[in-house]
This record gives sequence, C-alpha cells and structure tokens, in this order.
Amino acid sequence: MLPFDADISVPQLRCFIAVVEAGSIARAGRRLGTSAASVSKAIARLEESVGARLLHRSTHALSLTEEGQALLEPARQVLRAAQGFQEAATAAAGGIDSGIVRVSAPVAFARHVLAPLIPGFARFHPEIRLEICASNELIDLAEQAIDLAVRSGPLGGIPGHIQQQWFSFPWVVCAAPGYFEGRPRPDRPEELEGHDLFGFRNRRTGQVQAWPMRAQDGAPARPFPGDARFIFDDGDAAWVAVLAGAGIASAPLWMVADDLRSGRLVELLKDWRGKDVNVSFLRRERDLTPGRVSALMTYLRTRAPLLADLL
Repeated sequence: MLPFDADISVPQLRCFIAVVEAGSIARAGRRLGTSAASVSKAIARLEESVGARLLHRSTHALSLTEEGQALLEPARQVLRAAQGFQEAATAAAGGIDSGIVRVSAPVAFARHVLAPLIPGFARFHPEIRLEICASNELIDLAEQAIDLAVRSGPLGGIPGHIQQQWFSFPWVVCAAPGYFEGRPRPDRPEELEGHDLFGFRNRRTGQVQAWPMRAQDGAPARPFPGDARFIFDDGDAAWVAVLAGAGIASAPLWMVADDLRSGRLVELLKDWRGKDVNVSFLRRERDLTPGRVSALMTYLRTRAPLLADLL
C-alpha cells in the first residue's frame, strides 16, 4: 500500500511506461525526447515514492519486478485519465494550440482521402500545419515523431497505443464500361474465369493478395484473382489501367467512389462483397494529445468519405 503522501507525477509514470515498452532507458529517452539520465532519475524517484523497486536492471537487460508488473496497468490507467482530462479541458476552454501535426497514412489513402480534406482543414485552422507521411508500412510512431496514424484492418491491440475507429468500407469488384465491349459481364464469381483480372502484390510479403470476397451464404468465395493477367504493387498505377478499360479489379470503396458515381466504373458482384473493413486512428497512449491533434481528429471524424449512397 502506498504511503498517503506519496509524491507520484504523471511524467514519472510516463517514463516508467516508456522504459517498459522501449526495453531500455536510453531508447525510452530518445522516444520521449529527453536524456537517459532524466529518465533514470524519474524512475528512481517513482521507486522511492512507491517504496519498491519496479525494474530489474543489468548491463544487457531490463525487466519488470513483481511490483512493477502489478503497477504497470494502473500506471497506464492514470495516463489515460490524464489524457481525458486534458482533452476535456481543451474543449472547455475552446483552445486549439498551434504548431505542426505529423500524420502517417498508406500512400493511396493519403492521395485519395486525406489530400482532398486538407484545404478545408486549413481554412478552419490556419494556425496548424500538417505534414503527411505517406507509407504503407506500420512505422514506430515514437521513433518517427508521428502524432497520428491512419490505418485499416485489424491492428491487434498494439501495446502502448490507442486505436479509435473513424469509418468502415467494403472492397468492391469493378471495371470500366468500355472493357465489356464484346464481353459478357460476370454475374457470379465463377464467371470471372476467362476475364482479364488485376492482382496486387504485397511488397512486404511478396504475395499476390486474394480479393476479399464471400459467397451469398457467408462462406468464403473461391480465391481470386488466381492467374491474374496484370499484377501491380502500386494501387494507383493499377487503377489508371483499370479506368482505361484493361480489365477487372478489386479495390477499397473509398478509392473508387467518385469513379462509380460518375459512371467511369461499374461495380460487379455486389452480393459477394467482403466484410466491411475499419479505418482507425492510431496514436501513442502515453502521450497527452495536443489540442492541434484533437482538432484534426475532430475535423476528420465529421468528414469521413461519403460512401453511404454506394453501400
């Protein structure tokens, strides 16, 4: 049980959690933007206040003591509470701080979704600057100094991070109307055989990804594209060829929504769409969210891609 007058601060708890997640005091210091000596001093003061050693330290390793393990989750809860207090205080004061927000997002998503939203955000918040870091890799937010990441699909509860859903979307199978000149339109997945299909090669795994499709009874559909005629590792480059009438492809709805509305593309096999995929915000749990980051998240939430008419 802690002494009644225990002098424990949020920065001390942040240092404690950072050391555990980083695996070393030096690495934690780099992630927090401070020196290893400052982190070590904060941990020592926290241990003095608690009255117990929280970390086993050696030349080559660092691990939690039994007391440290017991206090790790309560420490995270305190940081979450402090985060909530700061957000509420910012909202109550109506204050948005200035500065830069660094955002990471997949390359195609940054081009098709984030970039069109930038002018509106700039008009509402001229005091905030944005840096968009387009990358298909899930980078270390702390090491790259990223304030907010946008990612889709299951993220597996990344330790030390908070995931908040933004919107959801399905993948759709589509083609340009011109592709079907002299060709029958497929009404069922098995009728895709003999058509010119596009595949996407994942640069990380080297594999051609199967289209996310399902049968009408909920069972998985036969994997496509199988022997794709065209294989790309860049979604935007592939879509130029699809729009030109080269073949049939599968793509996220947010990427092709405008082309479907305009008639430049037509959707096929709507009854075989895969399950909806979530797009989420990802940020570091240990950081108190600056007002400028909260302002961006609020703006994006109210301007999710307009997909309802195509769902």
